[in-house]
Amino acid sequence: MSTLVKFSDSTVEPVQNDTTKVTVSGDPRHTAWLHFQGNNGAFRSGVWESTAGVFKGPMNDQIEFCHILEGKARIVVGDESFVVEAGDSFVMDNGLQPVWHVEEYIRKSFVIAAVPAATS
Repeated sequence: MSTLVKFSDSTVEPVQNDTTKVTVSGDPRHTAWLHFQGNNGAFRSGVWESTAGVFKGPMNDQIEFCHILEGKARIVVGDESFVVEAGDSFVMDNGLQPVWHVEEYIRKSFVIAAVPAATS
């Protein structure tokens, strides 16, 4: 059965993500609200937030579309640095290895699609 999920009309429990393996510095706290999951978990959408800290956000076997709702971050990818803030939208491709630098707080809506492993 097909469905339309309006985030503001759905009630989901927040999930605290373990940041132990991705934290570079600080003590970032990640919380997610998964509003939709389809295709046996290969497609997910919801809202995510992080407190201050520096952390890795590897795009291993997935592509993610993000829309920043609140806050600001600097995302470092190799030798490049991108500032994203409320109102910005962007896509992180499969295989990308970004490092997020959040000074205070950031909140985004996301859509993640699982894809085959990236090849070098």
